[in-house]
Amino acid sequence: MAQIKDMLESVKPIRFDGRDVDELRPVKITRNFTNVPEGSVLIECGNTRVMCTATFTIGVPRWRRDTGLGWVTAEYSMLPRATAERTDRESVKGKIGGRTHEISRLIGRCLRGVIDMKAMGECLIQIDCDVLQADGGTRTASITGAYVALVDALNWAEKHKHIRSAKNVLKDSVSAVSVGVINGTPMLDLPYVEDSQAMTDMNVAMTGSGNFIEIQGTAEHRPFNRDELNVLLDLAAKGNRELQSAQRAALSQN
Repeated sequence: MAQIKDMLESVKPIRFDGRDVDELRPVKITRNFTNVPEGSVLIECGNTRVMCTATFTIGVPRWRRDTGLGWVTAEYSMLPRATAERTDRESVKGKIGGRTHEISRLIGRCLRGVIDMKAMGECLIQIDCDVLQADGGTRTASITGAYVALVDALNWAEKHKHIRSAKNVLKDSVSAVSVGVINGTPMLDLPYVEDSQAMTDMNVAMTGSGNFIEIQGTAEHRPFNRDELNVLLDLAAKGNRELQSAQRAALSQN
């Protein structure tokens, strides 16, 4: 397989933050960010910062009872001044927006994709992802950080004998990253300034074993072709491998 650097133009454009087109923004994952939840993580991807918490509860929703299966669900929200201009809280508006619903479901799907619900038993994990500061890639950062919070919650449950083994519940890891085509050039991990002018914008969630859970791609100004799609997926695979390395490094710390 050709290397990404061979598929991209030999002269790489200068990005506003000086990164190469196949380079992630600086990533920092801080565990135990708050003291109360069973899992609590602050993930920083460049200037995007998301707090991800995982709450472990014995028992499942009514529709899931007597199945012997667990459940993982997620909620996503953004603080009013996470963005350049203040936005009203959705609780004040009295209605949860379509984007919020979409991202919440996305996070939940990605996490459920790496969980053995039978091994988990009739227990519930609720993930809350709160964007403290948004500079592009909030949904992908949420997935990446939520996985680490999920692992911590499962380890807590094993320690307190609510589940037999956290390792048996976890089938794989999962992370997510954005890619896009900017002025004809495929790029990895888009901040807002790039995302807002992308010809193609894509979010890719991938497991540690290299399988895809979610691929969301949209052409904003012109359709993209198969060659561009292949390059974007290769960029996303590279970025996800690096994010998964950051996850492992964070989880290896006591």
